[in-house]
Amino acid sequence: MRFANELEFDYVSAMTVVDHSLTHSEFISVDNMPQAFVDVSRDHSVARRDPVMQHCKTGTLPIVWDQATYVARGSADLWEEQAEFGYRNGIAMAMHFPEGRHFMIGIDRRAGLPKQREALTRIVADLQLFAVHAQDAAQRLFVPAAMRAEQPNLTRRELEALSWTMEGKTAWEVGAILGISERTAVLHIQNAMHKLGTHNKHQAVLKALRLGLIH
Repeated sequence: MRFANELEFDYVSAMTVVDHSLTHSEFISVDNMPQAFVDVSRDHSVARRDPVMQHCKTGTLPIVWDQATYVARGSADLWEEQAEFGYRNGIAMAMHFPEGRHFMIGIDRRAGLPKQREALTRIVADLQLFAVHAQDAAQRLFVPAAMRAEQPNLTRRELEALSWTMEGKTAWEVGAILGISERTAVLHIQNAMHKLGTHNKHQAVLKALRLGLIH
C-alpha cells in the first residue's frame, strides 16, 4: 500500500493463484479494496467479462487501462460499476510460472493517468520491478513447499551472465566482458531464466540471489 501511495494510486491488489488440479485453484489475495466492493470483485461471472482480468489471465505484459479499455470490449457497464468505488484508471500485470503458479498485481486510482509518456513509462517500470519482489515473497509465503522447484543446476557461464546482469549490464556488455557474442550472452541468460522457472532476467537474478547461486 505504501508503494501504491507513493505512486499516487489509491488502491493496490495482489493475488497469488495455485492450481492444485484442473478443477481446483487456490486464490490468496492481499489488497486494500473497499469492503463494499469486495463482493463485486469476487464475482466470477464479472471476471469473465473484465478486459483487465482476461488480459492478465494469460498475458505477461502490463496493461494500462481506463474507461476506453472497457468500452472497446463492450464492458462499459463494468467500468461504471467499479468507478463508483474509485476504480477508474489503473495498471495491472501478471506472471505465470510452471506447475500452475500465478501472480497478479494491479494499482488503481480515481484520477487520470499521466499524459506524459515518460511519466507513465516510469510508473509501469516501477510496478514491474516491485512485482518481481512481491511475487517472490508471495511464492515463499503461500505456495506449498512441495510445489517449489528444487535447486537448479546452472552452468558457470549462466551464473556469470546473471551476475553481470545483476550489476546492470546489458547483454552486449555481458558478452564483451565474458569474451562471447551478444547472442551467446542472451542465450545464457535465457537458459538461466528457464532453469530458474522465471520469465524475465530481473526475476532470474532475484531468485538466484535468494538461492545463494550468485552473491
